[in-house]
Amino acid sequence: MPTIAWFYGIAIQMYYDDHQPPHFHARYGRAKALVRLSDGVIIAGELPPVASRMVRDWALARRSELQDNWRRARAYQPLEKVPGPDADE
Repeated sequence: MPTIAWFYGIAIQMYYDDHQPPHFHARYGRAKALVRLSDGVIIAGELPPVASRMVRDWALARRSELQDNWRRARAYQPLEKVPGPDADE
């Protein structure tokens, strides 16, 4: 599963040709969650509260890039890296 972003110890990954609804996988330590692209809501699993809030805010800010990657993944095309919120630091 390609890692498309990495920030504050959180890995953001997408599977190729994954199931609906459009989502990504977030991993932070031993915690794992599936996060819906449309609204940044965790639909399975869990993350610590601070990590969950960071991932949601980041997903909403980068929704367009994440949706583009979702389309690429469904078509088995290479995925692009998406900058994390710490990219401007």
